[in-house]
Amino acid sequence: MHHPTRRAVVLAGAAAALSPALPALASTPVPSRAVQPYASYWYPDSLPAGSPGEGITWRSLMSWRADRDADLAFNAASVPLAPRFTPVAANATARAGQARVQSLVSFGPTAGNPSQGAPTADHYALTHWAYIDELVFWGGSSGEGLILAPNAPVVDAAHRHGVRVLGNVFLPPAAYGGQLQWTRDLVQKDAAGRYPLAARLVAVAAAYGFDGWFVNAETDGGDPALAADMLGFVKELKRLGAARGQRVTWYDAMTSNGSVSWQGALNDRNQTYFEAADSMFLDFRWSPRTLAASAERTRQLGRSGRELWAGIDVESRGWETPVDWDAIVPNAGRHITSYGFYRPEWTRSHLPAGRTPGDFHAADDRFWTGSSLDPSRPDTAAAWRAPAVAVADRSTVCGLPFATTFNTGHGLRWYEAGRVTSPAEWNHLGLQDRLPSRRWVTRTSGQHPTVAFDFADAWRGGSSVLVSGAPGAPVTLDLYATRLPLSRRTVVELTHRADADVTVELAVATAEPARPGDPQPYRCVPAGTLTAGSTWTTTRIPLPGASGTARAIGLRLTAPGALAYRIGALAVHDAVQVPSKPRELRVSVGPDGMRFSWRGAPGPVRHYELHRILPDGTRRFLGGACQSAYYVPGAVPEQGERAARFEVRAVGELYTASAPASAVHPW
Repeated sequence: MHHPTRRAVVLAGAAAALSPALPALASTPVPSRAVQPYASYWYPDSLPAGSPGEGITWRSLMSWRADRDADLAFNAASVPLAPRFTPVAANATARAGQARVQSLVSFGPTAGNPSQGAPTADHYALTHWAYIDELVFWGGSSGEGLILAPNAPVVDAAHRHGVRVLGNVFLPPAAYGGQLQWTRDLVQKDAAGRYPLAARLVAVAAAYGFDGWFVNAETDGGDPALAADMLGFVKELKRLGAARGQRVTWYDAMTSNGSVSWQGALNDRNQTYFEAADSMFLDFRWSPRTLAASAERTRQLGRSGRELWAGIDVESRGWETPVDWDAIVPNAGRHITSYGFYRPEWTRSHLPAGRTPGDFHAADDRFWTGSSLDPSRPDTAAAWRAPAVAVADRSTVCGLPFATTFNTGHGLRWYEAGRVTSPAEWNHLGLQDRLPSRRWVTRTSGQHPTVAFDFADAWRGGSSVLVSGAPGAPVTLDLYATRLPLSRRTVVELTHRADADVTVELAVATAEPARPGDPQPYRCVPAGTLTAGSTWTTTRIPLPGASGTARAIGLRLTAPGALAYRIGALAVHDAVQVPSKPRELRVSVGPDGMRFSWRGAPGPVRHYELHRILPDGTRRFLGGACQSAYYVPGAVPEQGERAARFEVRAVGELYTASAPASAVHPW
């Protein structure tokens, strides 16, 4: 992308050089020497001259084979793409079926990006999936690698919310180290006229469990022959990928004569690539005139302006970025194109040192919801037209059992049943719950309370929802838009506690609001009264006479004074199910950590959790993953310990845990 902040991506290689050197990987899927697994990255075929910097491993995609990928068990996502639906919009300005949102996000450096989270809470823990259609795993540099496969936690979290994730193919400008040979490598043909690297990219996405590729060819110096080869490559990438449910987005850079010339439009110079791909990201130099003409051209091609992502560079200024919103999502009339956010992780990166998870989520809520922080009360006059103002949210909560612990995928500690079982900071997006899509809708005749994810206490995972303030009147809080079948057996379980007296009612709607922006037609069921200083309590709420479909679930809170109420978990089910047990837990040890692997449990499993049994018999949480493999850094003996004992359990959708598989490692 042709602007100064490109340098931040390209120079990531320099930052990666500060990381420890990686030992050579074994050629078997489970190496005997436990090394840290990282997200994968490659060059198309030929490697740069010289030697890689410290902490960087140069690899050729042409040489990749799934059966020789030592880290595949750690990098392959396992959560399938969830179907989702669009409820009646939370406000009268958000529209369904028009503009979409694509986000280009750098979650970490190209090299040295851990496969399965890290021991820090300071992470871009994206939670506003309800407005996003596609996420691009952004990165790549001439000194590290040009093709990035998303790591498993990102894909698992996105899929749980119905969002596709694309890997990134980045051919950098010559000014940033790009070599035209890498473009030629990518589009090379075999003796039969096929494009072997198109097939290899499709195979990578299938093996790693993500949804296609973002192709960004910005190395200048090409000619019409190279452009023709690139066009053939994109066509074959789309054709082969479509059979696997994969998609291709083309970036507006290379033109049909082989030169690089960013258009900021769909026109005669790039139309053939748009026709070959599923969508196109338009460079930031668009104007109202070029977007309108581009959308008209899509209609002439029998397609839609929704398939054009109008680039919005928010890397440097976030919600202060000046944008001509009416050129993309006008308040009056149909939307012209879709949003194309470049680097929205600004919501974390602009915060000062010492930022907390709460600081990040406050900024991220403002970015996605707008300054009102309530999508049912959008600030339509604000300069920043947040997605919640224009785009209808979606939900994947459409089957039983359903449960959430409001876990955002990072935390200051790890909690189980309200107790801390690991005091260490952590992040792992694969453990993120399905989270409320509308944050946060409150309705009251008094003062609206503050609602936020909170990290000071949790029932399970790393976070809970804290409702605080002095409303002076009952407050109804929307939690989930749902499509849950109800029967006489359906039970709701609510885990909560309070620091001030509060009466709680479960709110269930079995019909949609009459119009966008109208309140949910809730029926309220008593859920008890909590007194100040109460501990975590799980309230079981039958739904007598319930039938049909629950369209929304919320809470009604009535406090005589201050409101200080915390929600730790919510579950809806007809019957409790316990997952089967995993088997054959194995451990291999290296100088810096341990690799664990096991045979997955038969039947449905949400994720696995690994614990260490300490000499005093207590269990310490080491981590969790949706995969059947996990890496633990820095494992050392406890004082006087001759052997370390480990257990892995399967965890179900209701957070019930299986019996453990065990292993012992002698020191």
